[in-house]
Amino acid sequence: MPMVTVHTPDGGACAAYLALPASGTGPGIVVMQEIFGVNQVMRDITDWYAARGFVAICPDLFWRQEPGVQLTDQTEAEWQRALQLYQGLDEATAVADTAAAMAFLRAHPACTGKAGGVGFCLGGKLVYLLAARHDPDCAVGYYGVGIDNALTEAANIRCPLMLHIAVQDQFCPPAAQAQLHQALDGHPRVTLHDYGSRAGDCPLCTGIGGTVGRTYTARVRHAEHRGDARDHGAGCLCQSHSRPDRWRGA
Repeated sequence: MPMVTVHTPDGGACAAYLALPASGTGPGIVVMQEIFGVNQVMRDITDWYAARGFVAICPDLFWRQEPGVQLTDQTEAEWQRALQLYQGLDEATAVADTAAAMAFLRAHPACTGKAGGVGFCLGGKLVYLLAARHDPDCAVGYYGVGIDNALTEAANIRCPLMLHIAVQDQFCPPAAQAQLHQALDGHPRVTLHDYGSRAGDCPLCTGIGGTVGRTYTARVRHAEHRGDARDHGAGCLCQSHSRPDRWRGA
């Protein structure tokens, strides 16, 4: 699939991986990366959504620091570089870039007009902020990190938002998970799901197999639970209240 250019609000040019459905048209989905860049895992996820009828795009959110980052979670050096890029990321600018990617989709001839977002890890928080600041038609986040630091923005969320929480994720410890539930369980547009290491723990999942890719490394004990959140929850964007026929205004 081709790389395209998304023009950002500050006059920049962000590269993004675009995947189109075989049908030629469909609703749009912005796929928001983990801390490892637009790597093979993110491209595979983007392709997975395109294969299920979405016009999917994954913008390079590290482009201001280092364009074209494609790291894995398999070596200590890659983890350290990924964490450096994460720490150097301007969060507000990254959210604005995802909003620009969403606008790109809505204007794309293959897109039916509606566009939502899905994010993983770093992207899990960014999709939450996208929902609070830029009014997507739906939003889904997997094992987002740091959402507990932005809960004051929840009042601005008007679209359906679903957040999947890996209960043994050390980057979102129990205290943070409790804050998420306290702030969001009563929100009329937000749904939270908690689950651990079993595929069946995701109540909306029908079992998509392992094709999307697992965040797993023997050196990081929490990663298998995060991988379950991605592998066994990825289909929920299509299967839940965030299906195109249930998006806001549909």
